[in-house]
Amino acid sequence: MNTIVLKSEHCNGHTHEDEIKHRHHKIRHKHGEGSSIDFYAHASKIRHWNAAFKVSLSLLTLVLAIVLNNPYVSLAVILAMSYLTIIEGGLSLQAYLSILMIPISFILLGTITIGLDFSTQPLGQYNLYLGFFYVFTSQASLKIMLFLMLKVFAAISAMEMMTLSTPSSEIISVLQRARAPKLIVELMSLIYRYIFILIDVNIKMRNSAHSRLGFCDIKTSWYTFGKIASNMLIVSFKKADAYYDAMEARCYDGDLIFLEEVKKVKVSQMAKAAVFIIFLILLWNFTR
Repeated sequence: MNTIVLKSEHCNGHTHEDEIKHRHHKIRHKHGEGSSIDFYAHASKIRHWNAAFKVSLSLLTLVLAIVLNNPYVSLAVILAMSYLTIIEGGLSLQAYLSILMIPISFILLGTITIGLDFSTQPLGQYNLYLGFFYVFTSQASLKIMLFLMLKVFAAISAMEMMTLSTPSSEIISVLQRARAPKLIVELMSLIYRYIFILIDVNIKMRNSAHSRLGFCDIKTSWYTFGKIASNMLIVSFKKADAYYDAMEARCYDGDLIFLEEVKKVKVSQMAKAAVFIIFLILLWNFTR
């Protein structure tokens, strides 16, 4: 792998050793980066559950959370999926929240525009004057925003339960058995794997640059960023060639075949899933 070599000079009055001590905590692997999602899936305590059962439960729960459009149902889905992921799956709460930080950020940015609006006049039940304009809202807008946040987060929780407890190869195998288009399934598998490969390469390059004071000031940071970007393009082509050579060495003939462990669905799991689905429907019926 190509690395970025920079001179180890004093930068802004700091020595090389001081800079390394100051930045050493940034070089560590963080939860949610690279292939940690697959790592959590393989380490999950519910990995031995049937993959088709988990995928079906996740998708059915997601559909119900969207179609029923009920805040109580959404809250029940969030709690149930979090329970399966954290308590049953054994994933730490810190790691779970770290993985959810990106989708939560998008949820907040996407829904805050529904609850807040701008005007040159003091409108709505609540308003705040910011010098040139007013930011206003109302109880109805805040209610819609909160309900939408719960619904979206419920859908994300259902998908996270599936991805954090089921390795990607098993999910792809389920899609193949469900007669999903072959081209889409294979592209999804290759792209999913290749994204994590490039992320890991980028992390190693940034760590290498950090250890050589590659981000000690703005000018050096931009220079380092350009070098990393150019090297990423070169490395991506090399990784693609190596990836295809590895596939051919394993008798690749146009079909991706995954070795899958046979996992039976227990009657107790089916019964609990059925009770949960019925509970969501009854909860929607009594609270609509």
